Amino acid sequence: MRLEIADHIAEFDPGAWNALTGADYPFFRHEFLVALERHGAVGPEVGWVPRFLLLRGDDDRLLGAVPTWLKSHSRGEFVFDFTWANAWERHGLAYYPKLVAAIPWTPATGPRLLVAPGDDASAHRTALAQGLRTLTTRLSLSSAHGLFVDEADLRAFEAAGFRRRVDFHYFWHNAGYADFDDFLGALTSRKRKKIRQERRYVREQGIETGIRHGHEMSDDELERVHALYALSFIRKTNLPVFSRAFFREIARTMGEQLVCALAWRGGEIVATAIMLRDSATLYGRYWGTSGDYPALHFEACYYQGIDYCIRHGLQRFEPGAQGEHKIARGFLPTRTWSVHWIAEPAFRDAIADHLQREARLVEQYFAQLQRESPFRADSAPRERAP
Repeated sequence: MRLEIADHIAEFDPGAWNALTGADYPFFRHEFLVALERHGAVGPEVGWVPRFLLLRGDDDRLLGAVPTWLKSHSRGEFVFDFTWANAWERHGLAYYPKLVAAIPWTPATGPRLLVAPGDDASAHRTALAQGLRTLTTRLSLSSAHGLFVDEADLRAFEAAGFRRRVDFHYFWHNAGYADFDDFLGALTSRKRKKIRQERRYVREQGIETGIRHGHEMSDDELERVHALYALSFIRKTNLPVFSRAFFREIARTMGEQLVCALAWRGGEIVATAIMLRDSATLYGRYWGTSGDYPALHFEACYYQGIDYCIRHGLQRFEPGAQGEHKIARGFLPTRTWSVHWIAEPAFRDAIADHLQREARLVEQYFAQLQRESPFRADSAPRERAP
């Protein structure tokens, strides 16, 4: 086996690349990564410079890969290390660029060490994790990070000397519900009444809602979806890095995996929630609206997604980062992990101590939030690791 570096996803055969992800996990499909590069969502201009770490066999077959990025900032990561960067700067050292294995601008859990299925998959994950350390040293970087990793990758990273950092997001888990009313029946009466009230508020405003997949949407609908997404970012003085052309491309190349909840009033789309999916999970990403419509955010971003998961047999709904208000709507705190390798020994020891102390506080808050579950005691779904 040997490790290589590549700078662009377009260098790879789409079939060979997608075989590493099972052509299922949407954010690392060849089509998604190509669209990121082609339409400027990654690159030097936005501080996400691609560096693909590859593992090849003696026959030149692609055995594994890690999409990584040279980062000149910490924006769009959702695992916050700004205090670490400040510590480097106070000592006259450069924290950036750093190496990050993550999905750009996206806090979705999933595989980061992509390997072909087979008996050697575990060994290949370990080789890739160790390769990230080697690459970090070779490029004289401060650190390497894996964000929102799954359990299999967590073990491989820790075996390679990365430190674990624990956090949690709020996920909805499918307990085999027959329909949305069946899900509501698992909640306490007060929470069930509140959700029905919120959904009624939406209808009383003359708003209709529904789901469209990317390949089912017209150019005008995609244009409107992008406009609402961009408007929501501009209102918060953020940069909408995903262009109209990006959405049009993934609607064409990944049509069934792009899922949009749409809200119409008077025949006009007034709000949207943009999501992606694989065979098991729905991933909520962006929300946009043209006005102030009470309870519509909950309907588009949460209830439409839950209903979609039940109808399509998906097991989990990840609606995005943060937000304790999600608990009352059926989204339970679920642990997430990131992993970190620090090149400088003194900083490595200090951060290891910080992570241990931080983990104790996170677990205390996690236990507190678990007690706020909206589910009846006899019907609460159990936490399932990403």
